[in-house]
Amino acid sequence: MAKVKKISTTLLVYFLGMVICFAQNKKSKGDNYFFQYDYKNAISAYELDLTKGTLTEQQFLNLADAYFKTNNFEKASDAYVSLYKKDTLISSHHFNKMMLSLSKTAKKEKKEAFLATMSSSFQKEFLENLEFNTQLLKDNNIGDEMDFQIFNLNGNSPQSDFSPSFYGEQLLFSSGRLQDTKRRYVPAGEGYLNIYEAGLQSNGQILAAQPFSEIASSNYHKATPYYSEGLKSIFYVLSNTEDGELSFNENGKNALAIGMQVKEGRFQLLLKDLSTSFYYPFYDEKTERLYFAANFGDGYGGTDIYFVHTNRGQIMSAPINLGPRINSAGNEIAPYIFEDSFYFSSDVFYGLGGMDVYRSNIDGNAFSIPINLGKGINSSEDDFGLIMRNEGDGLLGYFSSNRPGGKGKDDLYGFKVDKKPGLKTITLKGKVVKRNKKSESVDKVAVHLQDVNGSILAETYSDEEGNYRLEIPWQKELVLESSKERYSSFTKRFTEAELEDAENINYNVEVSEYDDLVEEKEGQTVVKLKKFFFGRSLSQLTPEIEAELDKVVAFVGDFPSVQLRIETYTDSRGGSSTNFRLTQSRSDAIKKYLVGNGVPSSNILYSIGYGEDKILNNCTNGVFCLEVLHQKNQRSLIVVLNDNVLFE
Repeated sequence: MAKVKKISTTLLVYFLGMVICFAQNKKSKGDNYFFQYDYKNAISAYELDLTKGTLTEQQFLNLADAYFKTNNFEKASDAYVSLYKKDTLISSHHFNKMMLSLSKTAKKEKKEAFLATMSSSFQKEFLENLEFNTQLLKDNNIGDEMDFQIFNLNGNSPQSDFSPSFYGEQLLFSSGRLQDTKRRYVPAGEGYLNIYEAGLQSNGQILAAQPFSEIASSNYHKATPYYSEGLKSIFYVLSNTEDGELSFNENGKNALAIGMQVKEGRFQLLLKDLSTSFYYPFYDEKTERLYFAANFGDGYGGTDIYFVHTNRGQIMSAPINLGPRINSAGNEIAPYIFEDSFYFSSDVFYGLGGMDVYRSNIDGNAFSIPINLGKGINSSEDDFGLIMRNEGDGLLGYFSSNRPGGKGKDDLYGFKVDKKPGLKTITLKGKVVKRNKKSESVDKVAVHLQDVNGSILAETYSDEEGNYRLEIPWQKELVLESSKERYSSFTKRFTEAELEDAENINYNVEVSEYDDLVEEKEGQTVVKLKKFFFGRSLSQLTPEIEAELDKVVAFVGDFPSVQLRIETYTDSRGGSSTNFRLTQSRSDAIKKYLVGNGVPSSNILYSIGYGEDKILNNCTNGVFCLEVLHQKNQRSLIVVLNDNVLFE
């Protein structure tokens, strides 16, 4: 877009000094221009009313938006800040515009201050997206990620050329190039948007473009096409009309609808609302969802991305917002799905410039954190409408941009690449489950990733079903850890080799619950074991005994701060001194096995044989008892001595 001349600083201060004296319900010529998207004339009319003191707060907000639309970010930021300080009409969407305006001026410190004051009012997902992308763009030398060339298409015109779409071996796109000099779209100073087609060459360039003849002619806008091979249909947006003339809402606004043209078949109007514009249709063959952008009043910002369920293109549901993981306080447009990655464009303020292209991985009905594709595809200007497909051994893609060096206002750019463009990230996801009962999940477990130096990179909590998900910029090595009170901690180190070719890692975290592993016996807390027996008058460990002692080894591994006492008892048969020696020998054998299998000796404070001192029934010396009753007195206990302070 062409930039407007700056008003002198003195006059600007005069204007902003008047914003405290707004008029009430005063009509302005600027309103007519503003709702017809003629922002330059709207500015002139609103500024005149401002000097007269007849501008309402809403009209002053319109003036700020008009400054923003014409790239006059200095005056836009001052106007938005003035309204923000009055705490009147600044919505989240206008807050985003204010932040973008501040980013484009020398006022970045003020931007950071405003962000700090507003952070508590943002959605959790938005803050995660903000932190992730800020860190990603800061840590990566994003220019180095580009190992392919981007080329400007020879077929671009001095007007706006944008929204490419594959159509077999042709490229469809939108253009504002003039076809009839008598029919001009005044706000843009171009012709009404029309859809063009051009043949694709092997090098990615296009042949001469011609108006696309397979959709009905119109004197008004036709734009942003998408061709569905499965439906043999073209989805596109068009101006709302009635009897061949533009239709307007009560504010004098003409909006855009979405239609579907079946090849060599009928046309059907799919989405129409005189007060709502629909943009950038994309039909997903796999799910039969029709995605689009729209400026419904109940969204998260300006234009949000929605979808409707369809039956072969016939709409079967109300629009469904993609939610705060994708949509922000800014404008989101141009949805596109390629190989389970969801691409879209957004002018959210933490990007590289105006509109940037983002990628989010699709996981069922959920989306990962959208990541900025970085410099190259994105620039300090508007970059949007990316498409890709497999071509030979690599990928062929196109997008639109108004970056410097182009032929027109928006130009089409192409690229060929071996793999999907974008900065490299790692996603770890899975479930937190109990190690000894893997069918049982554990919620509210803190799971975090840290680098090799111990700095935490990301943290989350497992949900009600035990699921966790973490996504971070790519690292050569990572450590995954988890913690929850009265549960064992967990640590897993991922090497560079394990991470090198992985974008998504599914990894279940296994933890043990302390209360599952202990029980109360004889008035004390002991490790939960099946009862085992030594051979008659023997202290040698059997395989069955070793299997139970392995549970103790695992228990200490899970809870390395435990302090243990080994207690062994026998029945009353035999001499008391012999029984003391036997039980001491058995306790020592247990300790030797535990230490030999990894339990630090410092965890075992005592190893004691009690002989026949603590008989649990009436089977004392000289009393006849059945073998099963004598066996009740033959036992070994692993007592947890510090149970009462272990989790303090």
